[in-house]
Amino acid sequence: MTGRSFGPEFHQLPVEIPIFPLPSALLLPAGQLPLNIFEPRYIAMINHALATPTRLIGMVQPAEKPVAGNPVPDLFRVGCAGRIAFFQESDDGRYVIALKGVSRFKINNASLHDSGFRTATVDWNDFANDLRIDLSAFDRRPLMEVLRRYFDLKGFDTDWTQIEKSDNQQLLATLSMVCPFETVEKQALLEAESMANRADLLIAMMEMALHEETGDHDARH
Repeated sequence: MTGRSFGPEFHQLPVEIPIFPLPSALLLPAGQLPLNIFEPRYIAMINHALATPTRLIGMVQPAEKPVAGNPVPDLFRVGCAGRIAFFQESDDGRYVIALKGVSRFKINNASLHDSGFRTATVDWNDFANDLRIDLSAFDRRPLMEVLRRYFDLKGFDTDWTQIEKSDNQQLLATLSMVCPFETVEKQALLEAESMANRADLLIAMMEMALHEETGDHDARH
């Protein structure tokens, strides 16, 4: 059971999906990513995805330099597929969509579709647990403590009541997606093996930012 009433089961995940390379646009399972689509090739990509049973698009970050041993060296090998959960046409020919994170994947190879967007054959097997609600526990207190200092430093307007109500998986996915980390840092968050690992990475990245911008000597290393 996936815990996602509209999402696909593991056996329904397709071998090939359209992929959308977009720098710093991170998607994680259970996360939501709004996108404004206007390039003709990506309009075609949305039309293609909407015509499939799963409506999946693979979000993947371009690699800042070629990745050795990667079958598609200009892209990070691990991405995350999202289901088109919201779709709207605008009067000026754009699509406004929202992707709901479903599962991470590894790219086996990629090719160019006739309409100009890329597709990839992918392997889901390492991430089968992404389709299940993660109920594992971790201590939120250290994360929340550094999060308050980090958001204060960045001047983010925050609804702390809503953050406190978020479950662990949703909280970590949202923070990983919205915090202004570097591409490599976001990729590390994407590839984290567990929620606890992802929480530790978030704490370390926020503490490093605090240390660099304020000279906070309490930051852990």
